[in-house]
Amino acid sequence: MRSRRIVEGYLFIVPWIIGFFLFMAVPLGRSLYYSFQNLTVTSHGLKAVYVGFTHYRGAFATDIDFLPLLQKTIVTMVTQVPLILIFAMFSALLLNRPFFGRTFFRGVFFLPVIIASGAILRKLLQQGAAQLPIFYQYDLFGKLHGFIPAPILKPLLKYADSLTLVMWDSGVQILIFLAGLQTISSQLYEAAKCDGATMWESFWKITFPMIMPMIFVNTLYSIVNSFTKTDNEVMNHIIDVVFKSNDYAYGSAIGWIYFVTIFLILGIVFFIFRKSISAMEGRA
Repeated sequence: MRSRRIVEGYLFIVPWIIGFFLFMAVPLGRSLYYSFQNLTVTSHGLKAVYVGFTHYRGAFATDIDFLPLLQKTIVTMVTQVPLILIFAMFSALLLNRPFFGRTFFRGVFFLPVIIASGAILRKLLQQGAAQLPIFYQYDLFGKLHGFIPAPILKPLLKYADSLTLVMWDSGVQILIFLAGLQTISSQLYEAAKCDGATMWESFWKITFPMIMPMIFVNTLYSIVNSFTKTDNEVMNHIIDVVFKSNDYAYGSAIGWIYFVTIFLILGIVFFIFRKSISAMEGRA
């Protein structure tokens, strides 16, 4: 059975592997090659001159925008990903309960994934659709400043103002959590109820451990989505360097620095979830 599941898993990823080697492997190799070159546009194409790690050193020593934008992007990811996971899990728990119109509301939560993406999301962000007017129209900071210290109030209002983006970015995660919740047998909850467990205890003893693989998958997806979505400032900086400044070599270098940073963060996530991954392999 274990060998069968391994084969089934590889069959699912075979289309991606084929697509990677057909469409992505060569551009990735070229970008890595360009990052160590100085490129000059000639009548015969791009002329490359080897310069070693010059562009990589320039990203840390010369470019005054790259490191601050990278730091800001990482901070945004660290703050928003937990909010997305909590909101997605809470929404999935509600949408998994039987009530009238459940299918409709499931579609409503997933709709932003289809609509608010790409150029449409960029336009909505430019128009301020991601900000809640209540924070500016009613001066909540001034009214709450007398009750809550400013160092605590400012981050709270900032996180609250980002709730729109959190809801927009939670559609796929809600769907994955729903799929995980529906695989949990109702008999487990019935047995826990017979033993006198409360709903709170059932959640932490049954629901949470059983959907740990989904939490892991959603964490990975949310991190990658945070680093690659339309309003990501590092991505926009790389696009400006490559397509506006036509500096393909330096753009490739900072792109690879960005990739390695994301790879290291994902490695940390794998390390944190290593026990749950081992448990998954033990149940397979």
